[in-house]
Amino acid sequence: MTKTIFIPAKSKSKVNKSKISEISKQLPEKIALAYSIQYKEIAEEIKQILSKQHNITKFTQVLGCSCPLGYSNPKFQNTQAILLIGNGKFHAVSLALETDLPIYILDNNNFHKISEKEIKILKTKQKASYVKFLNAKDIGIFISNKPGQQNLERAIKLKIELKDKNSYLFISNNINTSEFENFPQVQSWINTACPRLEFDSRIINIKK
Repeated sequence: MTKTIFIPAKSKSKVNKSKISEISKQLPEKIALAYSIQYKEIAEEIKQILSKQHNITKFTQVLGCSCPLGYSNPKFQNTQAILLIGNGKFHAVSLALETDLPIYILDNNNFHKISEKEIKILKTKQKASYVKFLNAKDIGIFISNKPGQQNLERAIKLKIELKDKNSYLFISNNINTSEFENFPQVQSWINTACPRLEFDSRIINIKK
């Protein structure tokens, strides 16, 4: 039997304390800190600095293939904004949509806020994917067999429930959306794997 070992990589970035002090002036009093795993040690150092001027309401890791945060999540009560320590906008735009809170990103000492325009673009894509699903006759339901992403039973249950549509199950280790072109009859795709795939307007997450 093959054994899989997961070893997190660590960022080699250094915390610029003067930069954090500048950022502190732009943040509200009550903030949550979120980080991707490779930035954990950096996030802990930043937390110590910001704690002097701010009430840190939550310190949490964000995962690419899960949605640990949400509108009704009690962990974010009394929180005015979230500072995400990591790189790219992948997590940040999703966090903004999920929590309805202002999201700031600190990426290797580059600091900026997720704009309303970026959130609006994602909302437009989500709406388009939902309309496609409602109007589609042939539906593809894709499943990942990766640990933590595998939702085979839920996919099968959904297939049974979609009585007014022709639905097909697709299972793979890695979901490559470019392969969708090989199945032109499928008009809409339902994602049971990584929820962050909702950035593609052809896809609707199973929760939605």
